[in-house]
Amino acid sequence: MPHIIVEYSANLESQADVPGLCDRLRMTAAAQEIFPLTGVRVRAIRCDIYSIADGDPENGFIDISVRLREGRPLEARKVAAEAIFEAAKSHLKVLTDSRPVMLSLEMRNIDADLAPKLNTVRDFIERKKDG
Repeated sequence: MPHIIVEYSANLESQADVPGLCDRLRMTAAAQEIFPLTGVRVRAIRCDIYSIADGDPENGFIDISVRLREGRPLEARKVAAEAIFEAAKSHLKVLTDSRPVMLSLEMRNIDADLAPKLNTVRDFIERKKDG
């Protein structure tokens, strides 16, 4: 874990470099002590239907949701949330300086008892290392 989901208004797509944002968030998350590299996954969802604030078609949003398995200390989660948010702000600075954008992040725990999982990525990464 974590799952990082980026939802964004379609009107930002030409200026936001969403693939680059996903890579930046992945690298930032992987650098956090509480997230193992083999569990990090980032995806983006373009929202074609939305209505923002006063209805101005220039208004845009990027909402970042970070879901992770419960059990990590609050302070470590705060540090990770701040690092991920700062990475997003930095990546999107030209965009947010040039047009109205709502940027938000929420981190929340996943109840492990209600979230079965299978991850073979770790095995394949280890095989690559072993050559």
